[in-house]
Amino acid sequence: MRSPRRIRILASVSLMLMGCASYQPPALTTRHPAHPDAPAAAARPPSATLAYAPSDVVSVRPAPPAAAPHEGHASRPTEGGTAQTVVGEGEVVSTVPKASQIVVDHLEITGFMEPMTMGYRIDPPALLEGLKPGDKIRFTIDVQRRVITAIEKVN
Repeated sequence: MRSPRRIRILASVSLMLMGCASYQPPALTTRHPAHPDAPAAAARPPSATLAYAPSDVVSVRPAPPAAAPHEGHASRPTEGGTAQTVVGEGEVVSTVPKASQIVVDHLEITGFMEPMTMGYRIDPPALLEGLKPGDKIRFTIDVQRRVITAIEKVN
């Protein structure tokens, strides 16, 4: 014999199923986006913030000479008078010897780059030997190649 509770559950499920079977959604009008004859959406105006013209794209330019190089370190100017190398100071975040790269959290490099954490290629790769995260360093960047060419630990 079935319990009264089980009968009530079966009855309510039956009523729900009968109600669902009789529901018919309203017909789509031509104003509804899913209707095959609906008009296409209006074209969006071009974005003013994401549209780049050739003159808007930043180009690589040689950095001006550093205003105040660190003591004992000077920028070496090229024939045009722009700096060939710049000197920066920072802290080693990580080293990637297999890729000849270093990640440095550095201070502002005057006339070249704002303070930031950035990865750099290293040439020669032997410069990474003995460096570990947390080391304070002074480094020289070859501006044309965008490569660190000299590193020294500082206290």
